[in-house]
Amino acid sequence: MIDPEQIDKIVWNHHHDPFEVLGPHPLEQNGKVESWVVRAYLPNAQAAWVICSGDRQEYPMQSVHHPNFFECKLDRPELANYQLRVREGSHDRVIHDPYAFRSPKLTDFDLHLFSEGNHHRIYEKMGAHVMEQNGVQGVYFAVWAPNARNASIIGDFNNWDGRQHQMRKRENGTWELFIPELSAGAHYKYEIKNWEGHIYEKSDPYGFYQEVRPKTASIVADIDHYEWHDQDWLEQRRNGKPLEQPISVYEVHLGSWRHKAYEEPARYLHGEGEPVQVTELKPGARFMTYYELAETLIPYVKELGFTHIELLPVAEYPFDGSWGYQVAGYYAPTSRFGSPEDFMYFVDQCHQNGIGVLIDWVPGHFPKDGHGLAFFDGTHLYEHGDARIGEHKEWGTLVFNYGRNEVRNFLVANALFWFDKYHIDGMRVDAVASMLYLDYLRPPGEWVPNQYGGRENLEAADFLRQVNSVLFGYYPGILSIAEESTEWPMVSWPTYMGGLGFNLKWNMGWMHDMLDYFHMDPWFRQFHQNNITFSIWYHHSENFMLALSHDEVVHGKSSMIGKMPGDEWQKYANLRALYTYMYAHPGKKTLFMSMELGQWNEWNVWGDLEWHLLQHEPHQNLGRFMQELNAMYKREPALCQQDFEEAGFEWIDCSDSSHSVVAFIRRSQTPEEFIVAVCNFTPQPHSHYRVGVPELGFYTELFNSDARQYGGSNMGNLGGKWAEEWSYHNHPYSLDLCLPPLGVLLFKIDPSQKPEG
Repeated sequence: MIDPEQIDKIVWNHHHDPFEVLGPHPLEQNGKVESWVVRAYLPNAQAAWVICSGDRQEYPMQSVHHPNFFECKLDRPELANYQLRVREGSHDRVIHDPYAFRSPKLTDFDLHLFSEGNHHRIYEKMGAHVMEQNGVQGVYFAVWAPNARNASIIGDFNNWDGRQHQMRKRENGTWELFIPELSAGAHYKYEIKNWEGHIYEKSDPYGFYQEVRPKTASIVADIDHYEWHDQDWLEQRRNGKPLEQPISVYEVHLGSWRHKAYEEPARYLHGEGEPVQVTELKPGARFMTYYELAETLIPYVKELGFTHIELLPVAEYPFDGSWGYQVAGYYAPTSRFGSPEDFMYFVDQCHQNGIGVLIDWVPGHFPKDGHGLAFFDGTHLYEHGDARIGEHKEWGTLVFNYGRNEVRNFLVANALFWFDKYHIDGMRVDAVASMLYLDYLRPPGEWVPNQYGGRENLEAADFLRQVNSVLFGYYPGILSIAEESTEWPMVSWPTYMGGLGFNLKWNMGWMHDMLDYFHMDPWFRQFHQNNITFSIWYHHSENFMLALSHDEVVHGKSSMIGKMPGDEWQKYANLRALYTYMYAHPGKKTLFMSMELGQWNEWNVWGDLEWHLLQHEPHQNLGRFMQELNAMYKREPALCQQDFEEAGFEWIDCSDSSHSVVAFIRRSQTPEEFIVAVCNFTPQPHSHYRVGVPELGFYTELFNSDARQYGGSNMGNLGGKWAEEWSYHNHPYSLDLCLPPLGVLLFKIDPSQKPEG
């Protein structure tokens, strides 16, 4: 006999473990199973039968205490898989009973590691997983909601009725249930009730796929069957030394790189999708799919010569205007452009074409959307309860509680997930400064000091160290890049030395100095020579990446070429000089899309890049310049091998402020292999400008940003110059050079023309 109170808990969806009531239960006599009782709660049923798997005999079930609660006693010592025949109105259907499948996918050891914050692949257990139990295919669901009174799975398979698939609570607050005969493609959410009876319908925090916005349901996806073809790439990466290799990154927002006409059928690799229309500024336009982007973006980036593509966040986000930086589905590549398998295809194609893939990752904050992580189980679960710690008011977002083991585990595993399942090569961690400082964008009195009275978020720092330790432990050769703009020490130092464990940090100081310098009229640059030289004072303190990113071409800041002073010719010359100096300066490189075009307007997230400009010669010349600059950069070890070693850089002269000229040497790991860079940042050319050099010989003019094929004045040195035995700039030899206006020259000694002896 079942207690009516237990039945009421099931009927009112209040039970923390429906398996105690529902499903098969043995009845023992003298310690021996004599019979079984099967119970089922079927909210829409008028009648039900148990169908035994052996003889297919049907046994009628009886209503008990409630018209939709059914029970049947079976006088048999064994009960294998059975099914239920359910009559709903004039229709019958045969189903497997979810509560007959009692074997959990989550083991006690899984729960222990998760509670510690050390289950690195918890995404293989949490979320929705297509699997087989007792010979029956279905989907296993697990969600962490420790403060919920109860949790259910709702979806298109049960008419979004939370009474039908009530979940079981495990010791650490994880809820689970296996739903038989469910398959990939099913739409679902979790219905979570708090102790006051309030209901929250939540997308799956660990869901692999979501509906296209504005819809918010998760979609069951099996992501383990894509056939990869990048094994050679991954092996090369594993054995590589990225800090000694050329890295030039093309930063891309997939939603605004280029669109398609809405009438044009969308092309997908796996299955069909719903091409999403873009109506803000381009009526009749739609996003390109991952498959279409693989066909167009990859050849374009390869032709330009970039080594990597960096994608603004691809994890699912609800609002296009956030650019992806307000993530709602941390384990789901956005469905705007296709399925998870389509994104795998995009990454695979990048690797097969020799291009690495970086993604922006946002562990610093998340949006307040009702279907997301905010107030997930009716309490402040993923975020801090105190708004002085847990909210970025200027951004309208919430801050993760890094001190909670399960929250930290969610994020650490998420970082690993993108490398594991999608083969990415690195990630740029967004807004690291906002994580590290408790008073970030908070006025006095609206933040809480740490335990020592300081402003440092010690829990966030420990979290970042854990992330990087885990990532490099599993995947040597990858990139972990911090967007960090403060003086926090040792950001790109290993964790065993007390650092945060990144291997690159964006050099925000260099970026601001350069843009301030190049924005001013060249006449005034003589008074601001420090802008050009200051970064060398600190560039060995971290492993820096020089980045001209999306943030610099939005919100009234103008496009990159629009920042340059002078007439149109000078604007292009300034831009070429900036880029060439950037590639000659120590550090890896990142450029945002549109900067290679010479686009006149700011980046517009709702539109395309201004591709029509490529019909005009100046923009074609700039594209040719970027191709040859990248090609030269990848050929010359002196420009990349010792980016972060003092031996890799040497000033020749940085004091000629009256001419706004600087000269320096970049060296490879082979000491005799070096490049001389000479930069003239004014429109005034200089003839017979003498620069000291360390060796005698013929110095080939390796690159000239003022060359005719780039749209320059074609001033230069007729292919190179012989060094003269004229001591200058503390060097025994020197070059007598012609410096073009707003030009940067790179020279390399020709070993075949070195004088003997």
